Amino acid sequence: DSNLRTIQGVVTTFCTDYGRIDESIYFNTDVVTGNVPLKAGQKVTALVEEDKASHVLKAIKVEAISDHFDDAGPSDLGTSVLISRATSVTKDAVYINKDTCFSLSIVHEGFMPYKGDWLEVEYCMQPGTSNLNALSVKPMNCRHVEEVCISSVHGRHGVVDDTIFFTLDSLKLPAGYVPQPNDIVDVVIVESVQSCYIWRAVSMTPVHIL
Repeated sequence: DSNLRTIQGVVTTFCTDYGRIDESIYFNTDVVTGNVPLKAGQKVTALVEEDKASHVLKAIKVEAISDHFDDAGPSDLGTSVLISRATSVTKDAVYINKDTCFSLSIVHEGFMPYKGDWLEVEYCMQPGTSNLNALSVKPMNCRHVEEVCISSVHGRHGVVDDTIFFTLDSLKLPAGYVPQPNDIVDVVIVESVQSCYIWRAVSMTPVHIL
């Protein structure tokens, strides 16, 4: 079983016969379309297939696209969407690079970004400048997963179902509940780059505690 969806990302690895997008999405070079040659750092649109059991992502079609910032100019009207990864988060702002940040006040209600999260930023360009004016920020991909087992807990970090990272520094829990290995839980997860994991739990509710 698999799900198909379209994403925008950046080629982080590119070899003769394979590559990776955003460090986590694998693709074979024979699925690349379009006339623009791919290289590391190239922004792309990809049709991505996710295995429901393992949550592993694989691109089955990849095409290079132009950079939003290069194309956007004073004549652009309306809003656009930028897909980017949070590089750091402070008490007031979320950064997508060292020079670009957004106030946490425009983040989707109930969501607290964490370093590594993939974000969908709705923005417009300030007339006459190349400055980005962010209007809203939300997780690029969010879903509910029911009745999965906590695989391990190490200090303030842990793993659910061997595939989902969590940290107690950014996890909503019912009052009094402390996650323990082998607990069965329901989780809300967002797409995020966390070491070897591509999902992060943002909330957790126990279903059965051993």
